[in-house]
Amino acid sequence: MSTSLTTSEDHARWRSERRDAVTARTGNLALVETRWTGSSRPDLAAEQAAASVTVTSLERKDLTTGEAEYGLRVWDAESPAIRAFDSIDTYEYDPEWVIEAQFTPIDTDRTVPFEHIRDNGGTRDLVVPGDITFTRNGIEHRLAAFDDGGTLLLVFGDETNGPETYGAGRFLFVHREEGADFGTPGAVVLDFNRAFVPPCGFSAQYNCPMPPPQNRFAEPIRAGEKNVVFHGDFDIYTAL
Repeated sequence: MSTSLTTSEDHARWRSERRDAVTARTGNLALVETRWTGSSRPDLAAEQAAASVTVTSLERKDLTTGEAEYGLRVWDAESPAIRAFDSIDTYEYDPEWVIEAQFTPIDTDRTVPFEHIRDNGGTRDLVVPGDITFTRNGIEHRLAAFDDGGTLLLVFGDETNGPETYGAGRFLFVHREEGADFGTPGAVVLDFNRAFVPPCGFSAQYNCPMPPPQNRFAEPIRAGEKNVVFHGDFDIYTAL
């Protein structure tokens, strides 16, 4: 697999696609409410919604009991965050941050505890199908990317978090050969130019996983998205 996964032109196109995605009717900026209803599935048909509003269901495990917990999300295509959105500040494309790595699967499902931003220090075990390894500047890295609906998602932190980029860390989808499954070892590409601000940077209604210790780099990764930029003094934590 070649590390020339993207070019500066591809990067510009990706940035445009990201803007379209986060401002969509059910994009990250549109989420205005996450409501947990307990052990019973919510009745979406009973929800009264304006023309701009979409209501969807979701499910998770209760941190204490492990039982299924159900809820709903309310999306508004005319949310305050969409109206205040300006741009996503992003580093210039840097081919040095397109890195070829190796994926090594493990025999059985392994879970790694990920702390989530709204769980008050609690952790949720996410399936990590294998290890991602690479060496850069003489330092070997062994990363844990979890199974996000059939795609490997890397949640990572680095020295730019806070001063330059979103403070809680960033996300990156791991590129694999087409058709490769989680039981297939081989080369993968980490294109940090496509590192992105997690959903919780766009709406306070998300509960994003935070980087585990092994995914925290002791160097700055100046590639990918930095922060969400809003007009004026808009703040996602006080908008609703």
